Amino acid sequence: MTTTAIREKLYDYIRVADDEKVEAIYTLLKDQLTPAADWSDDKEFVAELDERVRRYEAGIDRGYTWDELEASIEELKKKRTK
Repeated sequence: MTTTAIREKLYDYIRVADDEKVEAIYTLLKDQLTPAADWSDDKEFVAELDERVRRYEAGIDRGYTWDELEASIEELKKKRTK
């Protein structure tokens, strides 16, 4: 069974499990759970994002649509197989 399939089974189980089972699972895993980092607390990272937005809005850097990105990836794949 793939990891993805296992995750889906666990998600489905936790959604319908009674409170006692959810608490038991949490007790087993709580020492391994780490809080997600809050990127908004990182002043250097936020400054970098602000600078990127400023450059985009000023027309210095351009953005790409999803379709443009996919087309670019497909072009690179074709070049690799040649």
